[in-house]
Amino acid sequence: MSTDRTKQLYQELVLDHNKNPRNFREMPDANHIAHGNNPLCGDKLTVFLHIDASQTVTDVSFKGDGCAISKASASMMTAAIKGKSIAEAEQLFHEFHDMSMGRLDLTKDPHHLGKLAVFSGVRDLPARVKCATLAWHTLDAAIKGEEIITTE
Repeated sequence: MSTDRTKQLYQELVLDHNKNPRNFREMPDANHIAHGNNPLCGDKLTVFLHIDASQTVTDVSFKGDGCAISKASASMMTAAIKGKSIAEAEQLFHEFHDMSMGRLDLTKDPHHLGKLAVFSGVRDLPARVKCATLAWHTLDAAIKGEEIITTE
């Protein structure tokens, strides 16, 4: 986070998505489900996907408990991938993960992260990287048909 404005935006987005998470619900007609666990922080969540025959994410939701960063990241992830193809969702997963690990330079590298870029500061907080990426790893597991993922 290089500026006070960026920090303020980060705080506002995280607080908003933590207090009012988007797509926070179980999905009875999900055809892909995965459970994620971050034992270090205590975050636990389930990602529900409905993927149609054309390999498009027609619906996505999550349920669970976690810290503000984990919940906000999951909320913003669901909003970002709804309506995307599996290939586009996987691309966002890889870009988000690389950004969180400090391997994606948002000022130089092309990316599709948009508002998700506010999480770029977690790269400086190693314990929070797992919080921010848990939902994304769980999404990746759900797409691949894996039922359980852990950050350990």
